[in-house]
Amino acid sequence: MLKGCEIYHNKQTPVRTIVLWRWKEVDKQHSLLKASKDVQSRVQSGHLAVGYSKRRLVFSLFFQLCFHCCISLFYTLMEVSCLELALEGERLCKVGDYRAGVSFFEAAIQVGTEDLQVLSAIYSQLGNAYFHLHDYAKALEFHRHDLTLTRTIGDLLGEAKASGNLGNTLKVLGRFDEAVVCCQRHLDIARDINDKVGQARALYNFGNVYHAKGKSICWSGAEPGDFPEEVMTALRKAAEYYEANLVIVKELGDRAAQGRTYGNLGNTHYLLGNFRKAVASHEQRLLIAKEFGDRSAERRAYCNLGNAYIFLGEFEIAAEHYKRTLQLARQLKDRAVEAQACYSLGNTYTLLQDYERAIDYHLKHLIIAQDLNDRIGEGRACWSLGNAHTALGNHDQAMHFAEKHLEICRETGDRSGELTARMNVSDLQMVLGLSYSTNNSTLSENKDIDYNVHGINLEQ
Repeated sequence: MLKGCEIYHNKQTPVRTIVLWRWKEVDKQHSLLKASKDVQSRVQSGHLAVGYSKRRLVFSLFFQLCFHCCISLFYTLMEVSCLELALEGERLCKVGDYRAGVSFFEAAIQVGTEDLQVLSAIYSQLGNAYFHLHDYAKALEFHRHDLTLTRTIGDLLGEAKASGNLGNTLKVLGRFDEAVVCCQRHLDIARDINDKVGQARALYNFGNVYHAKGKSICWSGAEPGDFPEEVMTALRKAAEYYEANLVIVKELGDRAAQGRTYGNLGNTHYLLGNFRKAVASHEQRLLIAKEFGDRSAERRAYCNLGNAYIFLGEFEIAAEHYKRTLQLARQLKDRAVEAQACYSLGNTYTLLQDYERAIDYHLKHLIIAQDLNDRIGEGRACWSLGNAHTALGNHDQAMHFAEKHLEICRETGDRSGELTARMNVSDLQMVLGLSYSTNNSTLSENKDIDYNVHGINLEQ
């Protein structure tokens, strides 16, 4: 143990070396504990002298274990600097191990430092790590600590960044008005100190806040462009901020940032019903994604282009974009996206009245949904297959899928979907010449269905 502690006096030793050494010590203590159990069993079985107290043995070994752990912790805290721990936490976060990174940042805070700039950076990194771990309450806590500290030491750049981080966290929590205040502070400081990169980030964050606000109050049954004025106002503001961001990132020559903004701007124009503008933005997003070899972004751009072309009534072009989406989803081995692409293609061929091809894609969607245990996806596939078979006059097969859709809607608690499914089953029974009571047990189980709904929200 003493020989091992000499490692701590070598300031050139990387923190991860210390950590690996510490894990070896833990392994030793674990082996010691296992040995204690072996000795204890021997005492119990009479292989050791009766005078050797079992209780004394256990207490002795337990005390040794605790003593070694305490000494280990003492040397760790005393000899490893706050900065070293923080740097290791930063390294871990960069490779995506946020949980371990948090442990190192919190250890750094326990060790303490008189350098308030370092402490501010730790608070900021902790907030970001908790954000990635989806612990937004903790993220908010540490970003607030960072904001308070940067204001105390008069660090304007740090205050701007802390305000931006707070704004992003508040946005995710749905506290949009507070997020707007933080974004405005971020933008004001960035302009005061002529920080173009900071201005671009603040404008982008502003756009994201208004985009999220608009989406949060969208009516689920409304078509793009037909939302309430409150929603449309928020989305128009989002578009304005994204446009302002584009001016700066183009000036800075930041193609990656341009790609992200074009993607968000395209989605915003889509919700506003500006489908030609959405296409223009997503085509730029696609171009930049190809420049970087970013296949995930490329896949998203193709999908978004397909969605926009659907609303423009250009179904053949939409189908081509969805096919590219499907191809990329398969290359990326993303089964959920593959399922969505098959579903979109099935719907597109239904619009083109090519029902055989529609059925082919909806069956592929159904198989993947079953593999993923996605009951909602299964329900959508069955609903779509029922409609396609009805269009082809395959009423028996249509009935099979309509009843399956009804079963899944009941299981998932989809009341509007259940109402639609019941109507489809009833219509098919009439076509097939079945009496309403033929499947009475199916149709009469849930008589408490609320028919007083604002329209039927069909599966999309």
